[in-house]
Amino acid sequence: MPERAPDPSPFTRVASPASRQVVERGRGAARAGTVLLWLAAAIFAVLLVLPIAAILARALFSTDLFGALARPVVVDALRLSLMTTGVSLLVALVLGTPVAWLLARRQFPGKAWLDGLLELPMVLPPAVAGIGLLLAFGRRGLLGPLLASLGLTVGFTTAAVVMAQIFVAAPFYVRAAKVGFQGVDRELEEIAATMGASRWVSFWRVTVPLAFPSLLTGAAMCWARALGEFGATIMFAGSFQGRTQTMPLAIYGALESDLEAAIALSAVLVVVSFLLLGLVRLTARRSGLADG
Repeated sequence: MPERAPDPSPFTRVASPASRQVVERGRGAARAGTVLLWLAAAIFAVLLVLPIAAILARALFSTDLFGALARPVVVDALRLSLMTTGVSLLVALVLGTPVAWLLARRQFPGKAWLDGLLELPMVLPPAVAGIGLLLAFGRRGLLGPLLASLGLTVGFTTAAVVMAQIFVAAPFYVRAAKVGFQGVDRELEEIAATMGASRWVSFWRVTVPLAFPSLLTGAAMCWARALGEFGATIMFAGSFQGRTQTMPLAIYGALESDLEAAIALSAVLVVVSFLLLGLVRLTARRSGLADG
């Protein structure tokens, strides 16, 4: 005897032309919403990509790129930026790593305040940072007389460039390093201790390797932020070629007198930023911190 076909679902039995129209309208609204989402995403992508593409296109096809890169103002800015950002990153690593470890592993009075103060430069307007550095370390600042008595001048020198970069960029490293240290399993450190390793050896042989992806990401972000620093530097260090004029300041100064040099420096910063972003994403992917 042939099997009997199953009864239609209650929803199908009670469906009426009016209800089917409601369903179709819902599907049409969903399709329209999807189209609007893709349209918004496309517009947003154009707003972000078009300026970058314009810089690269102008640098590659309408500018004597290599000739511009060989000009003294560009060479001086490149040299000074590499030197100052290297020093700033080194200071951030040496001083920021212990601070990040303390914030990740220790409880002490005022920890929340210290954590907040360390992240404040990340959201502080660069002009405010420059004013603060000038009022603290300038000739008429809080420490100005003390520095003058020691024969030291900080404001509008190369040291001021480094200090401005450290102020605005070091918190990026400290924040990432703190997250990295918090993610290390303490049981592994305890196992190393039971095997006779001192805390110092355990830190370098166990903690640092496990937290290394976060440390590397933080260092890359710190260096990139220092490389692009403008506002605090121009207010605290000025813009003197060969002494305080870093790449962003040279771009600003060359806009009026040498557009090709400004475009060449901009292209260099775009390429460096893209490579750093790729490094950060690759590191995060290998450590399982990012998708795709």
